[in-house]
Amino acid sequence: MKLMFASDIHGSLAATEAVLTRFEQSGARWLVLVGDLLYHGPRNALPDSYNPAAVAERLNQVASRVIAVRGNCDSEVDQMLLNFPITAAWQQILLGEQRLFLTHGHLYNPDNLPPLEPGDVFISGHTHIPVAEKRDGLFFFNPGSVSIPKGGFAASYGMLDEGVLSVRTLKDDAVIAQIRISP
Repeated sequence: MKLMFASDIHGSLAATEAVLTRFEQSGARWLVLVGDLLYHGPRNALPDSYNPAAVAERLNQVASRVIAVRGNCDSEVDQMLLNFPITAAWQQILLGEQRLFLTHGHLYNPDNLPPLEPGDVFISGHTHIPVAEKRDGLFFFNPGSVSIPKGGFAASYGMLDEGVLSVRTLKDDAVIAQIRISP
């Protein structure tokens, strides 16, 4: 199963349009959104083309193909605009014997993990910094941010394709980081 991951849109219509273009081009079955979709938050500057209502409208066009979790900037008011659920703090996707644990990263994070088994994949956003690594038998993946990247990285998203998780630049699809999670 091919999956696309995006995090920390923060109400940027330009970033949303770029994500949806990449999603359409990717052939991914599901668009997995790991939080902070509509609001920019009090610690972030307004992102380029800030338009939360238009972002909601565009994301609703692919609602049947979205799996999402709530970020620290998402609220029940945001849920009123979206046609897919965003209020769960975490979700899980099972890939055979392997589990993808999805969360934004403000509640569960690499320093405060939920109960996981060796080989499981912990997927989060929140930091706006891309990660694809294995530590202590677990895989850690963060697609970075599509609208407000940090740490000197470009705006980025993630893909799971044929057992490889990769972080890719939104602009030119270059691979920033990747890791094989299954044989």
